[in-house]
This record gives sequence, structure tokens and C-alpha cells, in this order.
Amino acid sequence: MTTANAHSASKTILVLGDSLSAEYGLVRGEGWVSLLEKQLTAKNIHAQVINASISGETTVGGKTRLPSLMEKYHPDIVIIELGGNDALRGLSLKASEDNFRAMISTAKKDKARIILTGMQIPPNYGKEYAQKFFSLYAKLAAEQKIVLVPFLLEGVADSNDYFQADRIHPVAKAHPVILNNVWQHLSPLLRK
Repeated sequence: MTTANAHSASKTILVLGDSLSAEYGLVRGEGWVSLLEKQLTAKNIHAQVINASISGETTVGGKTRLPSLMEKYHPDIVIIELGGNDALRGLSLKASEDNFRAMISTAKKDKARIILTGMQIPPNYGKEYAQKFFSLYAKLAAEQKIVLVPFLLEGVADSNDYFQADRIHPVAKAHPVILNNVWQHLSPLLRK
């Protein structure tokens, strides 16, 4: 008699993100999504990772692209790593929130589990706006009963050594830290 591995059922993970997930300024294979694929293989977890991230992507773009991605891949898990470009472009919080809700709804219709990755913006955008922006992620996660990575760049954001010259995009050595931030929330979903 054989015992089924807890991870034996193959899963499809869709990452819908921006430059932080699209390996902006990195050599291919150095970003956290590529590292995730390697980690899954190393742990003998059968999962396909679809990286649908695009540098510069906003929640508007994510909302527009997600339905066809869901139809094509039928992912079990959707990781939404968006919002930073909304803030940098001055999109209203209400518009971002509406777009997040639409993406969450689209993924839920296909019975996908959802992970939302929280993001912070620099305080020079105004302390009140920055706080409301950051708290939007926790609010949506609680209300929609989805998984939250509280802050994608936890352990990275406080160190200049972890950023490219633009002070926005992390260097390769930061991506294992980012992966760890995601992994601790993703791993339990892979067992379900």
C-alpha cells in the first residue's frame, strides 16, 4: 500500500504582477518567481508556475488580462502582486480597490485560491495616502477571505543594498527574501 504525497496533486500557480515579479533589471532566472519554480522542484512539489507579470502593470491591466489567463490556465492559485504602479501614477485608491475586487471575483469564479501581496509606497506621496494605500491590502484580504502577504518587500525595503540604482527594483540577492515572504503563505495552500 502506498501513501499519497500531500503535494501529489499537481497545481497551477498564476502570478499576476508587475516589474517586481517580471525580473526587471535582472538576469532571467534570478527573480522570486523563477526561484519559486526551483524551490517547488527541489521540494518535489508538482506545480506549474505561470508568470504573467509585466513591468509597469497596473491593477487596470491586471483586471483586463486576468479573465483570459483564467480561461487559458485554470490556475488553482492566483498570486496578485499589483498596486505599486497605481500609486506611482496617482491612480485613486477607489479605482485600485475596485480593480482588486474585480480580479478577486474573477479568480473566485474559477474556484482559485488567491494570495494578495501587500505593498507600501514611499512617504513622499503623503503620509495619509501611503497609509490608506498600505491598509487597502489587509482590508481586502479580510473582507474577501483571501490570503495576504502583509508586505512583499519585508526584510528588503529597509536596505539600500537590496535595490538597483532606481531604488524601486530589488537586486538579485533580494529575491530569495521576497520568495520567503511569499512561500510562508503559499506553502499551506499547496497542501490543500
